[in-house]
Amino acid sequence: MKYKQDNNKLVKDLKVIVGNKYIITDEWSKETFCKGWRYGEGKALAVAKPGTLLEIWKILKICVDNDFIIIMQAANTGLTGGSTPYGNNYDRPIVIINTMRISDIHIINEGKQIIGLSGSTLYDLEKKLEPLEREPHSIIGSTSIGASIIGGVCNNSGGSLVKRGPAYTELALYARVNSKGKLELINELEINLGSKPEEILNNLQNRNYNKSDILNSNKLASDNKYSEIVREINSKTPARFNSDDRLLYGASGSSGKIVVFAVRLDTYPTPKQNKVFYVGCNNPDVFWKLRRDILSKFKTLPKLGDYLHRNCYDAAKKYSKDTFVVIEKLGTKFLPTLFELKRKVDLLSKKFKFLPDKLSDKLMQFLSNFWPNHLPKRMEKFRNKYEHHWIIEMSDEGIGEAKLYFEKFFKDNEGGFFECTKKEGKKALLHRFVAASAFGRFHGIHKKNLGEALSLDVAFPRNEKDWFEKLPSEIDDLLEIKLYYGHLFCHVLHQNYILKKGVDAEKLKQKLLKTFNNRGAEYPAEHNVGHEYYAKPSLLNFYKKLDPTNSFNPGVGRTSKHKNWK
Repeated sequence: MKYKQDNNKLVKDLKVIVGNKYIITDEWSKETFCKGWRYGEGKALAVAKPGTLLEIWKILKICVDNDFIIIMQAANTGLTGGSTPYGNNYDRPIVIINTMRISDIHIINEGKQIIGLSGSTLYDLEKKLEPLEREPHSIIGSTSIGASIIGGVCNNSGGSLVKRGPAYTELALYARVNSKGKLELINELEINLGSKPEEILNNLQNRNYNKSDILNSNKLASDNKYSEIVREINSKTPARFNSDDRLLYGASGSSGKIVVFAVRLDTYPTPKQNKVFYVGCNNPDVFWKLRRDILSKFKTLPKLGDYLHRNCYDAAKKYSKDTFVVIEKLGTKFLPTLFELKRKVDLLSKKFKFLPDKLSDKLMQFLSNFWPNHLPKRMEKFRNKYEHHWIIEMSDEGIGEAKLYFEKFFKDNEGGFFECTKKEGKKALLHRFVAASAFGRFHGIHKKNLGEALSLDVAFPRNEKDWFEKLPSEIDDLLEIKLYYGHLFCHVLHQNYILKKGVDAEKLKQKLLKTFNNRGAEYPAEHNVGHEYYAKPSLLNFYKKLDPTNSFNPGVGRTSKHKNWK
């Protein structure tokens, strides 16, 4: 291969830029960066961990000049493998650039906006905004697992919050390779930082700009239409999904096809008061009616509305108990450390064949059996009584509005609700959050007796009445377990399937996707195409416009991995 002669020289040049410590080439150490959090893995020549924006730029120049593939990576918490290599059938060597050392967050415009640098996290942003009584786009889920701010924007991440929609901005600083193969820096932050790339990057990182340098134009730093869109309950299209043309702009939805140095985002006022209502029913039509009433008639939209099926409730209670307890006792700040520790234990078990596969999960599951029941009695009572569970959080004026509505609604309809205490509310939200990990834990522990696992992320039309899935018997008979949870006001559902042994996962997946197509659904809804889904034409065109030579993250959306999209 013609590039091999340059490999050693490239690695040496990278070490000159960031130092030996931050260039990783041995297979054991690279695996954490080359393997997706849940999905996908492949080989890379080297992993670079720059400490400044300028170092990223210097690495890019070398890689572009030598015709190497670049895969950008932050926390690597994506669910569809979109920030790691996938397989080993690339036509050029790969360098992964991990940005987590560059974690600065700048507060601007009296806290109404922030600038997040390439490795800044949602968790740090939440803590930084707390004294200012402001909130970031996401305050649960991705925040807790250490996900990056820029990762959310690049992946059009949706999140749990009903009013805010997908992470979106038109204000970013990024690098791209143009159609002539030349690297260029695009400053759309609307901050005067200079003219040359080195000057712009240094001035931004060192906060060498004044209030007067910050422009305030009509460009958006958030999705300003979503709260209206989600209320359109009779629309035949979904409220939010990854390939929505409306939200593909620059860094937003870029999926690693450009290199994003920084984004500028809006923040939100923290409500004075929040209240969680726990709602249950056995008839999905009850939730359909309740959803339509709240979205069309309430003056105040819910803050959050997360659904959990009884089977998922049970799985989370057993298989996510340790994660629940860790967060409750040690806080979410410890979670990224825990996940990193888990990865290292699992890598160790792979290295030493006498240790069992998925060692960390098996060990944590064993220890969790000794912990007493962690869920409130009223939640457990609803679990026994109702199949469908909905955690609805209201804020300020919406609290009284919701209470009066629920009291009246359940006089005439099947089901019930209770108003959570502060402690119950925290536990209900946390139980729903950790449910996402139960699926992987269950499959990992019982893998010998099970088939493959599928985790699909689907946005159903806003007018869909039959939101709860009823599969035809020829599909249903091939499934061992189904676990459903999601964001019901947005009609986004995470549908997780464990197949019976011997079932072809890819064939079954296509059958499932066909049922979604027949219902007018879009997928993925918020987890990005990664390497799990095909990019639809609008998304593929967007990728090609951003990256005409296919230099960055080739293959994402199951597209070509070859230079110039051949």
